[in-house]
Amino acid sequence: AEMHGDFAIFQDADLEYDPRDYAAVLRPLLDGRADVVYGSRFASRAERRALNYHHELGNRLLTALSNWFTGLNLTDMETCYKAFRADLLRSIPIRSNRFGIEPEITAKIARRRAIVYEVPISYHGRGYAEGKKIGLRDGLNALFVMLKYRLVDDCFTESIRARVRNELAHAHRFHRALARLMRPFLGRNLLEIQAGLGALSRFLPCREHLTLTETDPECLRILRDGFRNNDVVHVARLHPESDEDFAALSHQPFDTIIAVNVLQCVEDDTALMRRLAAALSEGGRLLIWAPLHPWLFGGYDEALGHRRRYTGSGLRNVIEAAGLRLEFARSFNFLALWGWWLNSRVLRRRQPGRLMVGLLNFVIPLTTRIESWIPLPGLNRFCVATKARIS
Repeated sequence: AEMHGDFAIFQDADLEYDPRDYAAVLRPLLDGRADVVYGSRFASRAERRALNYHHELGNRLLTALSNWFTGLNLTDMETCYKAFRADLLRSIPIRSNRFGIEPEITAKIARRRAIVYEVPISYHGRGYAEGKKIGLRDGLNALFVMLKYRLVDDCFTESIRARVRNELAHAHRFHRALARLMRPFLGRNLLEIQAGLGALSRFLPCREHLTLTETDPECLRILRDGFRNNDVVHVARLHPESDEDFAALSHQPFDTIIAVNVLQCVEDDTALMRRLAAALSEGGRLLIWAPLHPWLFGGYDEALGHRRRYTGSGLRNVIEAAGLRLEFARSFNFLALWGWWLNSRVLRRRQPGRLMVGLLNFVIPLTTRIESWIPLPGLNRFCVATKARIS
């Protein structure tokens, strides 16, 4: 909270780590290649002091366990020298007061999909006779912290909505099923409104061009980092209720616009629908995913910034009021309907939690197949609206 610069670096006061290595640690950040840089004591370097073998073995074991939980392939998780983009570090809550900060911050940057580099550094370690304090208790605590942040999602300091977005980003099967449902209706030049953390975007086919838009600055940064080397993906800021933002994209009409969980979050959904229709090329399609059943409106909706839930006829009316024709509509998520009712409406919870997201992710392949055979009421509706061609 006290940082005012562009970058942050951890430094122990005992100078086991040499500040002359700052240049090497900061270089990937200054070049714009990394969000986080770890200085590794175990990567190749010119010289090193021979120290306690069991201490190094413990570090390597904890690094291996951390890598198992996070999916990163670090060589030195427990290193002091960790450099960050300051805006990223400011947005991550830090709970640990001792050496647990190392596995904690590693778990959280992994969840945030930060781009992490390692560079070799020199290390002039001290022995216990020279005042070194880390011990077995800290190693056991590090293991506990790894397990904790494997189960607890606590990597955002932003609003509940951002944290809920992050939890839903773990429902990979759900987003894959949604992308599969959309695939027959996708054109060559796609625009996704409010792409969030890119959970759905990663399953969309990159044909001629895919434009991802967001309002939240942190989501924009994550999207830009995630698609940094993709030549057909463009990331841009767009507010759904801003005519100026839509005008900035008017030079490139889209044959497909995807709006997942957007319509219910704006004050004037009819005006948004008209903006989307104007951005479509003739014969283009608007793919909408919106929540059904006003009687389900509860704690989850409030936390996510929802202003309404729809009836089937109400959603059709909004589409047709923008001059679009409803081509296809299907309800989705029959089982999730009852879980939403219990947790959001009855228990008034404001976050689904990883258990609920995990259950959704587990059952979605089965429920999607059943719903393709039998029309069932669902938590959401998927609609495809078409813009008429001018003859």
